[in-house]
Amino acid sequence: MNWLDWMAWTTPSAMFFIGIGCILLAMTCWEVLSPSLERKGFLPISTTRGDRLFISLLSAAFIHLGVIGFTGISIWIAFSVAIVWLFIVMKWG
Repeated sequence: MNWLDWMAWTTPSAMFFIGIGCILLAMTCWEVLSPSLERKGFLPISTTRGDRLFISLLSAAFIHLGVIGFTGISIWIAFSVAIVWLFIVMKWG
């Protein structure tokens, strides 16, 4: 049995994982070129860039699950909210 037989890869799911991989690669290069310092923003803990990225990606997953589970609105609205949230956490978190 081929591993592709039991994986349901679609174009959106492939784009999602490629996007996450590109974000992680870019953040790694940024960290190597310019190491980050811990700082305290509106989040109740001191965080680095990587911490804020992890928090924003995790909360984006919860935003999407909440939209899918509790509303009937378009997933693209959830995507837009998650992108805005990512920028807010990365900038002021």
